[in-house]
Formats: sequence, structure tokens, C-alpha cells
Amino acid sequence: QVQLVESGGGLVQAGDSLRLSCAASGRIFSDYSVGWFRQAPGKEREFVATITQSGGDTLYAESVKGRFTISRDSAKNAVYLEMNSLKPEDTAVYYCAARERSYSVSANLYRYWGQGTQVTVSS
Repeated sequence: QVQLVESGGGLVQAGDSLRLSCAASGRIFSDYSVGWFRQAPGKEREFVATITQSGGDTLYAESVKGRFTISRDSAKNAVYLEMNSLKPEDTAVYYCAARERSYSVSANLYRYWGQGTQVTVSS
């Protein structure tokens, strides 16, 4: 199995940028597709972005398309979420998740989850 640890969250102003990191340990991380999800208070967890095992394909939620970029560095066993032009509605706890099959936008298909990192965007 793989263990995931997110970092990079924080309090920023609208229009600012943040880069979230998801560090993996355990099995070979390149065997896993990875997704970023977020959950705001009182709301359900929602899909943000996902990347294939090779890093060759990505998918984004419409709400973040053009502002967020997911990438991975297999040598560092890490996946990143570059977030630009942040909006107050991006405020949430952000989670990375991994699965041993092809990428998916469905949270319930991911087996491994990190503990989450808080992102707060003030207006």
C-alpha cells in the first residue's frame, strides 16, 4: 500500500497562488493514478483534478480548469497541484488520493487518502 501526506496549504488572498504537494511513501508511486479532491464546510467532497500513472493525461473540474495544474514527479514520489488565481470559493480542505488503476473523477474509487491540507482564500 501507499501512504500519502499533503502539504502546502495556507491562508491567502483572492488572486494569489499556492502549490500543494502530495508526498508518497510505501510502494512505487508511479504505479498509482492520483487525484486531488476538496471538501468545504457543510459540503460534500468534490473532484478537483487527476493524473494518470505516467503523468501523460490529466482531467480537471470545470470550476478549476485554466487555473489549477496537476503534475507529478516520479523521481520524488510526489504529485503537485499548482493553484493560481485563487477565489474564496476555493476554500476547502484539499486531499490527495491514489488508486492502482486508471485515473477517475470518483472519490469512492480511490483506495488511499492523505489527511488533507487546509486552503483558505480571503476576499
